[in-house]
Amino acid sequence: MAEVISKTSLFTGACGNHHHRVDDFSLSPVSFGGFGLKKSFSCQKLKNQKPLTSEFHGKQIVFGDAQDESFRRSFRSSAITAQTTLRIGTAQKWWEKGLKENMREISSAQELVDSLTNAGDKLVVVDFFSPGCGGCKALHPKICQLAEMNPDVQFLQVNYEEHKSMCYSLGVHVLPFFRFYRGSQGRVCSFSCTNATIKKFRDALAKHGPDRCSLGPTKGLEEKELVALAANKELNFTYTPKPVPVEKEAATPKSNPSLPVPLPSMSANDEKTLVSAGR
Repeated sequence: MAEVISKTSLFTGACGNHHHRVDDFSLSPVSFGGFGLKKSFSCQKLKNQKPLTSEFHGKQIVFGDAQDESFRRSFRSSAITAQTTLRIGTAQKWWEKGLKENMREISSAQELVDSLTNAGDKLVVVDFFSPGCGGCKALHPKICQLAEMNPDVQFLQVNYEEHKSMCYSLGVHVLPFFRFYRGSQGRVCSFSCTNATIKKFRDALAKHGPDRCSLGPTKGLEEKELVALAANKELNFTYTPKPVPVEKEAATPKSNPSLPVPLPSMSANDEKTLVSAGR
């Protein structure tokens, strides 16, 4: 019995500790009697075995149907979260819907000035709108249709809520509001219209849209508008006013005091008047 206990102790010390190296040995099955219980122990040879580690960090392990149900619930929750995030991320604002290639939003006063200056002979329509303007929202789809029908016309959108100070400097006080610019002519027309008066917009496109060649440089904004933008301290825009040409005074003959000044000729009646006045 002592021999069996000693061998059992040796087995426990050898196989119970996984973090230490175990020498080569083998232990044949050992039988315990007395209570009719028999148990066999065996230990395989372990040589140069690395320490055993566990990936278990205290999470609950679920098996069978309960595991499948937990997986399904987790998957449904993840799918709903992903769909909600997708809807939020791709939600478009009404003024961003239906935009064509020749339509874009202006982000600064400098961009507006540069866009008009670099447009050349192309007709440019500046669309002033506000997200809270019902008339602007109702008119937007038709403006997109007209932009698609006139691919050679550049449409620039200016958000009034984001550029109130710039709109004030440009004298925009009603919405929706449109300004048309063309080559060396600069601003050719400006007006406000709604769905009911959309014909005004179509007529302006028909009048100023045909191809033409300007005989001078592209004008863009008016000089007074550029000065007003530069004077606005809320805008990051600088502009040097063009020098005002000084008009040359008309040349007038200067009198020479050394020369006698000719007297105007007198008529006969004037001579009689002078004679009678002398008497």
